[in-house]
Amino acid sequence: MLIGEVARRSGVSARMLRHYESLGLVRPSGRTGSGYREYSMEDIQRVFHIESLRSLGLSLREIGRALHEPGFTPSALVDDLIRQTRERIAAETELLTRLRRIHAAEPADWENVLKVVALLQALGSKSADARQRAALSSGEEVPVPVEALVEAALSETDANVAGALRWALARSGEGGPALLAEGLGSPVAAVRERAVRSLVEMPGAEATARLRDALAHPDAVVRGYAALALGTRGVADAVPTLLDMIVQGRNDTDAADALSVLSSDAMLADRIATGLVERLAGGTTEAPARGRLTQALAGIPGPKASHALVELSHDEDRAVALTAAYLLRLRDGVRRD
Repeated sequence: MLIGEVARRSGVSARMLRHYESLGLVRPSGRTGSGYREYSMEDIQRVFHIESLRSLGLSLREIGRALHEPGFTPSALVDDLIRQTRERIAAETELLTRLRRIHAAEPADWENVLKVVALLQALGSKSADARQRAALSSGEEVPVPVEALVEAALSETDANVAGALRWALARSGEGGPALLAEGLGSPVAAVRERAVRSLVEMPGAEATARLRDALAHPDAVVRGYAALALGTRGVADAVPTLLDMIVQGRNDTDAADALSVLSSDAMLADRIATGLVERLAGGTTEAPARGRLTQALAGIPGPKASHALVELSHDEDRAVALTAAYLLRLRDGVRRD
């Protein structure tokens, strides 16, 4: 079979077939009387073998070794090809992510494209100062895509940079709460904490809704941050978690302050006082927790909280009784004033 027919059947150009011949990969078995190359069926089969190996990503040099060296086993080469392919996919994925983020910033011209690229590079810098400056400059001239800010916030370990990123996210507009909520599902506790700390600084109804969902999170740290934030936003759903925090001694002072804010609603004040009293009456509540619950009653207005303090001033736990009596005197002083 002549070279033109081989090229037609195999899909390999005549020029490439000549190149293969120059490298010694495949040589036509004979020549016609006129001197033209003539390929046998074995030669054509070898061409298909070469193309099959090329489809796996082998170089022509590696193909030559595979065809000519009996001791050249495929396992090591295939392992190396897998590694190279993974590296190439990672690089292409990184490029695609960068392009999407530039597209999301909606740059007006190439100057803005370069500014977005510079900001994205700064967010990934090894220098904490550079990362912080990038976060603080977000949105001044060109917006940094929310996705990039969230990714940076979830991976940031420097406290100052993390604060700057949370500030930037709070000003970033839509999309942030949903992405941060995905971070709450991370298997890494530190990432979950970064996600919820960023979420509590996000304004708006969507962030509040995501924080409500976080009250049911299995991670107590996530629940705690969510409850404290919701308490300052006047969301009554946070009350049970805040009460649990006081009992468990986790940020109990902040939890009591949040309950005090919520108790500005008279009906909610009665509910909070009832919850504190119920936990005080619980047989499994230990002495330190009863002390914290008693102190929390100080910030709850209304007759129900006052009545509870009167009862507690006669408690058999002397520390609780003294605390309750002291708080009653303070309340009486406030009423007289």
